[in-house]
Amino acid sequence: MIPPVRAILAVYHWPANPSRRCPRGAAGHLRGRPRTPDTEDLDLHMNPSSDTTTVLVFSHRSEVREAIINAVGRRPAADVGRVSYVEAATIAEVLTEVDAGRVDLAILDGEAQPTGGMGLSRQLKNEIAQCPPVIIAVRRRDDRWLAVWSQADAVIVHPLDPLTAAETVAEVLRTRRPHAANG
Repeated sequence: MIPPVRAILAVYHWPANPSRRCPRGAAGHLRGRPRTPDTEDLDLHMNPSSDTTTVLVFSHRSEVREAIINAVGRRPAADVGRVSYVEAATIAEVLTEVDAGRVDLAILDGEAQPTGGMGLSRQLKNEIAQCPPVIIAVRRRDDRWLAVWSQADAVIVHPLDPLTAAETVAEVLRTRRPHAANG
């Protein structure tokens, strides 16, 4: 037997009557807004950490950039806010974005051609005073030592696990936050 719609809505704490407002705090992240399925992202306006973080994704292959973006998602963790992406297919595009200060985090493909993300990471870390954190995407777990050489802040391994990729990005953004507040 299928439960009635009102019972299902009660399980998810959605009011059967969308015009009814939840008491302040009782609706969790919605804080006084009606709980309906179309309000999933309204906490963006209520959360103080909801600033959009700009993530640069570099690879010469569009399918690798797409895989990274899909794995990390639009919101890697609730406490780090939303993420917007800037895609770069060439080193010139990466340097332009990073030099302009428009990047909060860079995810570089370690297998990119002709210059890989590891060499680019080392160049960014050595040449840019306020270099954003860098995550390197490698094909083999054994290549993680190269990412350490490249001075990357973290490593993700293909095939990308969405949970691991999102958590790695969230951790790097969390550790970046105190430095941004101090300087």
